[in-house]
Amino acid sequence: MRVMSFVLTFLIVATNAATSQENYPSKDEVMQALQDHANYTCNVLLDENGKSRCDYSLLDGKWFDYEPAWHTGQLIYGLVEAYKLTKDERYLAAAKKAGDWWTSLEIKDNPKLNGMLRAIHGDGLNYIVCATVTDGTPGLFDLYRLTKEKKYAQAPTDAGEWMMKNFYLPKEGMMYDLADPVTGEVLTEKSPFWPDKEHQTLNDVARPNNEGFLYKDMFEYTGDVKYKDVFINLCQSLVDKQGPEGLWMQFMPNNAEKGTVHPRFNLWYAESLIEGYDLTGNKTYLEAAKKTLELYAKLQKKDGTIFYENHLDGTYNQSSVTGSAVAYAGILWIRLKQLGVGDEFDGNIERSIRWILANRFSPDHPDKNLAGAALDIRTRTKKGHMYITIRDVGTSFAMRFLAAYYNYRYGAK
Repeated sequence: MRVMSFVLTFLIVATNAATSQENYPSKDEVMQALQDHANYTCNVLLDENGKSRCDYSLLDGKWFDYEPAWHTGQLIYGLVEAYKLTKDERYLAAAKKAGDWWTSLEIKDNPKLNGMLRAIHGDGLNYIVCATVTDGTPGLFDLYRLTKEKKYAQAPTDAGEWMMKNFYLPKEGMMYDLADPVTGEVLTEKSPFWPDKEHQTLNDVARPNNEGFLYKDMFEYTGDVKYKDVFINLCQSLVDKQGPEGLWMQFMPNNAEKGTVHPRFNLWYAESLIEGYDLTGNKTYLEAAKKTLELYAKLQKKDGTIFYENHLDGTYNQSSVTGSAVAYAGILWIRLKQLGVGDEFDGNIERSIRWILANRFSPDHPDKNLAGAALDIRTRTKKGHMYITIRDVGTSFAMRFLAAYYNYRYGAK
C-alpha cells in the first residue's frame, strides 16, 4: 500500500495547490490539456486496430481489456469533442479508426443475434451487455454527424433495434442486461452480476438502461417515432424509479444493501434525462437530473476529488480516485447551468476544472504508457493479487469536460 499512499499524497498536494488559485485557468492552459489528452489517445490509448487498450496495471506494466466496446466508444466521444474545438485532423482520423473497429463488432452471421454488437464485457463476464452498447454510442452518432458516413449511425441503430425486440420491457420501462454471445439467449431470471444472490428479482436482471440516450439518437437519425417513444418511456421510468436522494440505488453497480454509490452510473441516467428535456421540454426530466447532480455536489470534496466508493452515510473509501467522475459531473453541471437551473454549481465546476488540470501525467512522463493521461485510479484485490490500475476513462471524460469548459468559459475557438 506504500505505492497507493504515495499516489494519494501526490493527489492531495496537487489538488490543494490547484484550489488555492483564485482566477480561472487560462484558455491556453485548458486547450493544452485537451491537446495533451487527445494526443495521448491517438498515440497510446488506441491500439493498431482502433480499439481502446482500456486499463493499465501499474504493478504489471501491462494493459488489460475491460468492456472494450464501451471504452472505445467513450474515446470516440472525447476525440470528436477535441476535433470540433481544435480542428486537428489527427483526432478525427483516430476517431474514425476507432469507429471502424466499433462498427466491425456488428454480428452478421448468427440469425439469433444479427444486427446486435458483439459487445462482450470481459473480465470474467462473457456476455453481451446492454449498457456496454447503449452508452458506447453517442460518439458514434457524433462521428456520423461530422463525416456523414452512415455506418457510424447505422451500426448502433441496428443494435438498438435488436435490443428493442429482445431486451425491451415497455410496461416496466426497463431493458434486460445480458445476452449469450453464441445462442442469443437473454438472461431473464438470474444475472452473473450477482453471483452470490440466490433469489433474484427483475431489478437484478434488468434496468432502465438509458445510458447514452441511444433511442433519442436513433429517432433523430431515422425519423422513426417508435424510437422516440422508447426513449421517452425510459426517461419516465427513470423519473418514477429515482430515489429521494436523487439516485437509482436499486440497480447495480449501486448497491442498496451496502449503501454504496457508483461514481458514474447515476450520472449516465442524469445525462439521458437532460437529453430527454432537450427533446421534449418536460421539466420533470430536468428536475430529476438536477436532483442527481445536487447529490454529486455533496460527494465532491473541497479539493475537487470524487472517490470511486462513496456511501450514502457520507463515508467513502480513499483507495480509488475517479477522475472520470470529476470530469463527467463537471460536464453535467455546465449543462444544467447553461439550461438556467445550475447557478449553485459554479463552485463545483471550478473545482472540477482545477482538479482535472492538476491531476494528469506529463507528456514527458518516463512511462510512455501514461505520458499525457488523465488520472483515474481503480484499486482492488483479486485472488491475493493487488491491482492498481490507471483507466482510460479518465482521459476520455477529461477530453469531453475540457472541451465543454473551454466553450462555456471562453466561447468556441
